[in-house]
Amino acid sequence: MARISGVTIPAEKQIQISLTYVYGIGPKTSQNVLEEAKIDPTVRTKNLTDTEIARIQDVINAKLTVEGELQRIVSGNIKRLKDINSYRGLRHKASLPSRGQRTRTNARTKRGKKVTVGGTAKKAPSKT
Repeated sequence: MARISGVTIPAEKQIQISLTYVYGIGPKTSQNVLEEAKIDPTVRTKNLTDTEIARIQDVINAKLTVEGELQRIVSGNIKRLKDINSYRGLRHKASLPSRGQRTRTNARTKRGKKVTVGGTAKKAPSKT
């Protein structure tokens, strides 16, 4: 089991896929890291030597912001938007989409379970 940036990456997958398990590294960044470390992207993680893993770790530490530090930066940016009461910050506060998507329909994951408004059913006529 290889650990890169504090994350245990899967041993059975190719290293180019395994690196994407680290927060902040996607497919393209993974390719770039492996290119710079001079490692074949199709080799399985379990077949890597300790020196190759160390080379990957060195490239990531030198060039990228990943995991906890990146999450702190992102949450700090969102907090700043909320503090200055920008439109995007207000959308984050209200747990609504902040990038212009429609909310009249859809946006269920952000808005939560559908709540039916009462008073729309027809009342049965009563005898008087």
